[in-house]
Amino acid sequence: MATLLLIIIYIIFISLGIPDSIFGTAWPAINTEFGVPVSAAGYVTFTISGFTTISSLSSAKLIQKYGTAAITAASVSLTAVALLGFSFSQNMLWLCLFAIPLGLGAGAIDAALNNYVALHYKASHMNLLHCFYGIGVSMSPYLMSLSLSESNHWRSGYYAVFMVQASIAMIALFSLPLWRKVHQGKSANKEIVFKSVSILSLFKLPSARAVWLIFIGSCAIEYTAGIWGSSFLVNTKGVSLEAAAQSVTLYYVGIATGRLLSGLLADRVTSWRLIHLGQGILFMGIVMLMLPLPTAVSTVALFLVGLGNAPIFPNLLHLTPKNFGQELSQSMMGSQMAVSYLGIMLMPPLFGLLAQMTSMNTFPYYLVLLFVIMLLAMNRLLWVLKKN
Repeated sequence: MATLLLIIIYIIFISLGIPDSIFGTAWPAINTEFGVPVSAAGYVTFTISGFTTISSLSSAKLIQKYGTAAITAASVSLTAVALLGFSFSQNMLWLCLFAIPLGLGAGAIDAALNNYVALHYKASHMNLLHCFYGIGVSMSPYLMSLSLSESNHWRSGYYAVFMVQASIAMIALFSLPLWRKVHQGKSANKEIVFKSVSILSLFKLPSARAVWLIFIGSCAIEYTAGIWGSSFLVNTKGVSLEAAAQSVTLYYVGIATGRLLSGLLADRVTSWRLIHLGQGILFMGIVMLMLPLPTAVSTVALFLVGLGNAPIFPNLLHLTPKNFGQELSQSMMGSQMAVSYLGIMLMPPLFGLLAQMTSMNTFPYYLVLLFVIMLLAMNRLLWVLKKN
């Protein structure tokens, strides 16, 4: 039963990745149809990220009241409705309105399932869980590109993605009895009662502040490299647009590969060892980007950045119950997801402003700054945990 539930959780986690990458693929077509500035995409992405943050912070109270299974099923259904709404939207106002349920649903799924897997399954399963997120992230741009090439219309792409999301929502709804059977089968273990703790109370914990900075740094590196890596190669290395796009694709392959390898090694190597190994590979990739090396080396460097950064996020999530206790784990998980989305929302646009004021050459130095923040916070977290 527990294995079947884990498979269903993997499938549900695909639904978390589906909305994250489709908007960027569809935006050029949406922008042309609506006749709005290119920068108007920020209204939608900021709305999604903002409500995802709110949902993450509220996850502990909601799960305590309704349970992980019910919140998960409702959240996937909410994101499916939002994607359907995107397909019917006629202007930017409607896109921003449907971005609200999309953000609310995404934040709840993320916090609920990450904490559930951290509590009930091994570290290898947490890493593989995030591999399935990668499937979702890869699936939606592919479906959108098919729709744009065949019918030249972004709405059919959103509708196709809605059908996938709705199917996963049905799986989540039909799996509700399975969650109850799995918990009944674990008669030796009582249901964990989570403590709902405010973000201000968590802020008083030195370990919480440290781990938040690590998540901000890791997520900021991931999304800054994904968004601006292509521009860096084109503007500073003289790479063609097509070659730069292939390099960024290789970067995402590095993330997926890193999480797959981390999942395979998790039963033999501790989570902390995987995190430290990833940091070493990540630093090597950033240094290679800084040096005046051939273009091919920069492509490999981007791959290493993705490969090295990949194990940090899932393994640190899996350590949450151990680092903060099971009762506090859901509140901490929600806060960790919230600060991660803040890093995603703020740090890549901040680099865009920096590059506009200076040059795209600052890209690897910006990654170094984020890495140093993450490294210092990691050392602080380890010191506090050891002291406690």
